[in-house]
Amino acid sequence: MRPQATVSPTGPISSAVTARMVPRTVIELSGGRTLAYAEMGSGPPLVAIHGTLMSLEDLWLGPVPYLARHFRVIAVDRPGHGFSRRKGAADAHSWRQAALIREGVRALGLERPVILGHSFGGAVALAYALQFADEIAGTVALAPICYPEPRLEHLIFGPRAAPGGRALSGALERSADPALLPLLWNAMFLPSVMPAAFAAHYPFGLAAQAAQLVAEGEDAMGLTAGLTRSALTYQTCRVPVRILGGDSDIVVSTPRHGALASLQIPDAVFQTLRRTGHMLHHQHPEAVVAAAQAISAPAHGKA
Repeated sequence: MRPQATVSPTGPISSAVTARMVPRTVIELSGGRTLAYAEMGSGPPLVAIHGTLMSLEDLWLGPVPYLARHFRVIAVDRPGHGFSRRKGAADAHSWRQAALIREGVRALGLERPVILGHSFGGAVALAYALQFADEIAGTVALAPICYPEPRLEHLIFGPRAAPGGRALSGALERSADPALLPLLWNAMFLPSVMPAAFAAHYPFGLAAQAAQLVAEGEDAMGLTAGLTRSALTYQTCRVPVRILGGDSDIVVSTPRHGALASLQIPDAVFQTLRRTGHMLHHQHPEAVVAAAQAISAPAHGKA
């Protein structure tokens, strides 16, 4: 498999949104799937995986420039998001998404990368560690969702994954979504406010496409199965894990998820960030870098 350039998202978007996008390269995966990524920096490899209602630009506008001072950073669009194609609900499971990202990692020839993920991407990063421990240096999970529970995503996005959901999502794209989605994006940053640079440069129109929100619905409906499988196997994890969580996160409860998972994962270190919400990687990029370095250094022979 060889990477090849493309600029074709899952649906039509405006030229204003296109101007905000990070240029990507797309890897052809098995079965017509693709994995889109952008790269920055040099050094030991690090794969960065975004969360819900996001694309790789979220991490690109946050910790990636800081990480790129120390790592070769490969920021990916999760399968079904941004420019990465997947095969519907069958690929929505966090363990399946980890396996698809691993296809891309192998195609790029990355050796023992750090796998870093935020929120749902943190669940994917932990699933990657549980499946492919011998291939990675370890995992950094930022505000990860770690255990199954009833979620707002089930109510808001779940119906879009049902039969007829694509038509529903298309109708909502023209009606409710323009009011709903900005509320959700801003809530993610509480108790802080959305950074001005993020507000100016994030391609909200890409993440707000009807097809993207169908994928969010599929992710929501696949969440329980993936997190149940992870919860039953955290104690078998064989790689070092660093988990960061904000003490004011209203999206994913830090005590019920990251902190609890760190007690189950044998070689996990947990760090609480004070007066910090869900988008901690924008407030504390230095903490993200320190966690990644703590994982990478022993694996790559550095003191």
